[in-house]
Amino acid sequence: MTYKTEIAFGLNEHPRFVGPRKYRYHSPIISAEWGGFLNAPWGECLITFSPERETLALETYELWLQLFEHQPYLSYIVDRFHLSTQVYQWLYRHRKYDFTELEERLYQLGFRLVFCHRDPDTFVEARRERLKVSGNPSQYDDLTLIMREQELLASYAEKSILPKFYVDITDGDLRSKMEAIVGWYEATGGLTVDCDRVRPVVNEKLPSVVESAA
Repeated sequence: MTYKTEIAFGLNEHPRFVGPRKYRYHSPIISAEWGGFLNAPWGECLITFSPERETLALETYELWLQLFEHQPYLSYIVDRFHLSTQVYQWLYRHRKYDFTELEERLYQLGFRLVFCHRDPDTFVEARRERLKVSGNPSQYDDLTLIMREQELLASYAEKSILPKFYVDITDGDLRSKMEAIVGWYEATGGLTVDCDRVRPVVNEKLPSVVESAA
């Protein structure tokens, strides 16, 4: 409802964001919405997991973090992550999760937070447009819940230690929003890696591998 995925894909093609390219390829786009825990459409994911899959979900977050830390010089675009988990789990399962350590590790790697939001008065029109393409239209039945989700998400974003940028997409002008996001990254040094801060992880327990000549 806030064009976050469209913006993620747009940034992944933006020459000032990803650099000049002679051929088309893309940086990794990652989403906690991916439902891989169950063999079912719209199955449980890192956001909506049930209590019996809590351990699995938290271990998966740890795996993502280790991937980021093991390859700190890749660019990652993350379309929803731990804030969405906190909002969903509190609203619909009455469970609170403390992701302080996760945020500290993301901050150390140079991650930033772009919070997309819209005027609640425009949710009816946004739903009308979304239903044209949605594969799961029932999730938009109760707009009061969606408004509550946005309100709570804003409170979590405000408390986040990550550098943050707020984007009001009410007017639907995604091109100008992407330009504003890229401009913020450029102005604040977000498009370069602070090599003094990032410390690649070296696992000394792994055996060394020698590649033999064919």
